Amino acid sequence: MRKIRILWTDDEIDLLRPYILFLKEKGYEVMTASNGDDAIRLVQKYHFDLIFLDENMPGLSGLETLNKIKTILFSVPVIMITKSEEENIMDAAIGSKIADYLIKPVNPNQILLAIKKNIDTKELVTRETTTAYQSEFRNIGLLINAAKTYIDWEDIYRKIVYWELELEKLNETGMSDILMMQKAEADLGFAKFIKSNYLSWFDVKTVNKPLLSHNVFRERIFPLIDNKRKVFVILVDNLRYDQWKTINPILNDYFIIEEDEMFCSILPTATQYARNAMFAGLMPKEIQELNPSLWLNDDEEGAKNMNEKELLVKQLARLGKNCRFRYEKILNFKAGKKLVENYSDLLQYDLVVVVYNFIDMLSHSNTEMEMIRELAGSDSAYRSLTHTWFQHSHLHDLIKLLSSKDITIILTTDHGSLRVNDPVKVIGDRRTSANLRYKMGRNMNYNPKDVFEIKDPFEAHLPKSNVTSKFIFALQNDFFVYPNNYNYYANYYKNTFQHGGISLEEMLIPLVTMISKG
Repeated sequence: MRKIRILWTDDEIDLLRPYILFLKEKGYEVMTASNGDDAIRLVQKYHFDLIFLDENMPGLSGLETLNKIKTILFSVPVIMITKSEEENIMDAAIGSKIADYLIKPVNPNQILLAIKKNIDTKELVTRETTTAYQSEFRNIGLLINAAKTYIDWEDIYRKIVYWELELEKLNETGMSDILMMQKAEADLGFAKFIKSNYLSWFDVKTVNKPLLSHNVFRERIFPLIDNKRKVFVILVDNLRYDQWKTINPILNDYFIIEEDEMFCSILPTATQYARNAMFAGLMPKEIQELNPSLWLNDDEEGAKNMNEKELLVKQLARLGKNCRFRYEKILNFKAGKKLVENYSDLLQYDLVVVVYNFIDMLSHSNTEMEMIRELAGSDSAYRSLTHTWFQHSHLHDLIKLLSSKDITIILTTDHGSLRVNDPVKVIGDRRTSANLRYKMGRNMNYNPKDVFEIKDPFEAHLPKSNVTSKFIFALQNDFFVYPNNYNYYANYYKNTFQHGGISLEEMLIPLVTMISKG
């Protein structure tokens, strides 16, 4: 194993021999320089893991030496050692991106602690984190085997996402691979749970059922309006819970998270069904019955999500909610910029709903564009792209502007998505729906063991295109492929992000309530 190499630069280096011997005894390789010019020559010749640098030296000062070193080896941590406690010197050093600073005289333990903070920390954190997950691995496994309620599965999914993000920070593939196997086990258990329990959630006698898409406004948003709170609902389409946890730290600078909960997307976990149900406050079957002009089935021509505003207006009227209301759908950069520029216009409304369409486009681009497929080739990369987009988005700008106002923000979504890998054969006719994670049609042939089938859509409060229409849903990371040209489509869609079926990622989705820190 390569030793950690340290450069110590000080014009009184001979007086520091005891410290250098101390570090060598601890297993570090230490090279020395007595002035800035010598230090720069060594940095040009060798790779160093850490540099101690005296601030007050003849010739090149410590700050001048630091600036030259950073042009050669920008990422190396530099610890400034100074006799001066003057604030301007410390500010200048910190502004030059030092990793730490120490005030003379220093003792060996201070030096050792500084090394561990800046070099050994990652190794120590990796060791502690992997040990902690190894302990938690058994507990999560027991929870998966014992899960009986929806709340049990929420708890399991939260734990899995937590460890997924923690292990991702370490770039530690061994433990991450084990976690992915445990996640697959959880998705299998969750699929069995949904197959056994989903239809019962529509029985009024059933207790302990989750908050479903069509009840979100009535149970979480309208009560805030009733309490005279000004509410902005920001629906980021296709936002998974792990993606929310990735952008959560960005928002912590401006907001207090009042509630960080999940709700359960209805089936199919597709925009046409889940988002329309949210805005209507009705299941799709009831939307079709009560508002036939605002609903199109899968096999009908036309855009399926053009009537969200009208559906929400009807829900407000049906529930007797008399509030000033504004709806915006952001489909491109220009619309996002315009929304930010005119954000003050939104402040006069009691309820503002903004649908932000980015992640759904990203998931579709992952299928259609080779470059995006490469950039988002894993769950980790998918999260990273989401984080980068949000950090530089007009949505982020809007939320920052709103953080200074007395406003409650609800950040949520319509459904999540899943990276699919395993093709499952389905035979259908020309009117069978095209989605890869669910199918609706009359004449479908498939292995019932591979799917969750709903033979009577009315049981799940879904519409029928025909008397004999039925739905089937893909489980875990499966996706449906027709036998015609099977190998081509199986390879084309493998490792792409899809939605519509049954998985933790698609169904358990964020519903976050935030209030300004101001």
